[in-house]
Amino acid sequence: MENISKTRLWISRIMSGFVVLFLTFDIVMKFMKPEEVITTTVNELGYQEHHIATMGILLLISTILYVIPKTSILGAVLLTGYLGGAIATHLRVDNPLFSHLLFPVYFGILLWGGLWLRNEKLRSIFPLIS
Repeated sequence: MENISKTRLWISRIMSGFVVLFLTFDIVMKFMKPEEVITTTVNELGYQEHHIATMGILLLISTILYVIPKTSILGAVLLTGYLGGAIATHLRVDNPLFSHLLFPVYFGILLWGGLWLRNEKLRSIFPLIS
């Protein structure tokens, strides 16, 4: 691991940890399929019930790849695609902008921000220009 400050490392861990905790909760709910998840997915979002487990598997694989340091960027790319699908879904059903449509964007910022803070190679590809 490159030489980064403890503060930056902890901020990146908190950002990534928050994302992973939320996604883990989402994965568990997709596999447990409580009534509220089924109702929301089928009636509000327009997917069929059998799609819930498929989404859970895709999310699980992407999240595992994100957590493993050597595959974290691949996981972030896959999760970005998953979040893009969530944006498209919320846009299609006319959900509110800040609470629903942009929620995956907020998570994408935390997801990539956590990686960016602790990965020198990623910072060299996407530098902040002052």
